[in-house]
Amino acid sequence: MATDYNKYEAVIGLEVHIQLLTESKAFSSDTNAFGERPNTNVSPVSLGHPGTLPRINTKQIEYAVRLGLAVGADINKYNEFARKNYFYPDLPKGYQITQDTTPICTNGAITINIDGQEKQIHLTRIHMEEDSGKSIHDQDPFNTLVDLNRAGVPLLEIVSEPEIRSGDEAQQYLQEVRRLIRYLDISDGNMEEGSMRCDANISVRLRGTEAFGTRAEVKNMNSFSHVKQAINYEIKRQIDLIEQGGTVVQETRGFNPLDSSTFSMRSKEAANDYRYFPEPDLPPHIIEETYIDSINAKMPPLPNALKRKYIEELGLSEYDSSLLVDNKAIALYFEEMITYTKNYKSAANWLMGPVKSYLNQQAISISDFPVSAKHIATLIALIDSEKITNTMATQQVFPAMLKTPEKSPQKLAEELNLIVENDVDTLKAMINEVLNNYPEKVQAYKNGQKGLMGLFMGEVMKLSKGKANPKETTKLLNQLLNQ
Repeated sequence: MATDYNKYEAVIGLEVHIQLLTESKAFSSDTNAFGERPNTNVSPVSLGHPGTLPRINTKQIEYAVRLGLAVGADINKYNEFARKNYFYPDLPKGYQITQDTTPICTNGAITINIDGQEKQIHLTRIHMEEDSGKSIHDQDPFNTLVDLNRAGVPLLEIVSEPEIRSGDEAQQYLQEVRRLIRYLDISDGNMEEGSMRCDANISVRLRGTEAFGTRAEVKNMNSFSHVKQAINYEIKRQIDLIEQGGTVVQETRGFNPLDSSTFSMRSKEAANDYRYFPEPDLPPHIIEETYIDSINAKMPPLPNALKRKYIEELGLSEYDSSLLVDNKAIALYFEEMITYTKNYKSAANWLMGPVKSYLNQQAISISDFPVSAKHIATLIALIDSEKITNTMATQQVFPAMLKTPEKSPQKLAEELNLIVENDVDTLKAMINEVLNNYPEKVQAYKNGQKGLMGLFMGEVMKLSKGKANPKETTKLLNQLLNQ
């Protein structure tokens, strides 16, 4: 008998660690940089030598407040640090400086969009801590290597409420978190480099029940797709286990990307006793309301707010709006474009069409795009005023703009002799010349062969070297042929 998976509901909470883009580490002056030679960005402080003292990195405080404001969290004014004690070779001090009882942010939410419906995933807390080093298991067949460059790097840990119900929702949530931290310029969010890492707590329960099932924690996932695959596998594994009369045990599991499965790493019968106690070498950090106000005044536009603006105020589609806000630099370029044009649909089409195509071909970002937002808006205005056709714009003017971005589109269109002929008398003269050249065809048209209109239009366009305004030419042709 087939298992009815729909009678179960997944209960998922995510713990997301993000490395911050500060110049130095959380509690020392060591350089915070990815990709350096192993064990070069270290000092007696980050190595935990006796007699060394930590100091708070105020940028970590600022970035935490920035993120808290962005998700609508409550900012804790009184911040203590704590020592989280455990032993591992890549933790040089034997403890991690973190926050326990006084996380800098509580509450707040991340909004995701599933099948066109918005859903809020509420947050439990955001707290500050430092990273451990990195254990390397695949470079030596007999030994584990340790790189302590990462030890002490500033982190923010975002803990969600267990309100996620599927791998798709988890993937959406992580994509929103990454988009948000990139908009805030606090982290690059590159999961492949480890600057954004995710642990998932997963359990299942019968639909309609309130009690949580026994959860398993899955670690070691370094991409959105891996998180989705691990969660979907784990949901099925737990349901199958329950249906077969087994019991889900609380444990830590790893993810195997070769077959998209999870595997048991260690049992976790009870919560680890980390023996938290207040960090004696760091005084409590007090955040003033005026400081929060100053951060709030400098907040950038945020993706969800921009998306609502594009849909509700500019009349763009959900699809177009999502594409525009996916990348902060693209969104800011669009924001500049719409200060020069009110044709928002054309602005979106140009940005996500020819401009994006050029960026992809050249493998560059919008910040390296040579043409200004104002000039693209001017190009749209030339099309809208029928001074050039859309084909002329895409095939001739736009390529010329890429070569000489300092020149205005109007100037380039004039140099290329592309300005459309709109003068009625000039158009009438050209139309009469064509009709005089084809008296038999004119008579045939008047006798009912209306398909000859295409011939006349083609001849006028040829005579004008493609510069006759098609709309005006069609109107005048009808008038002259039907006299």
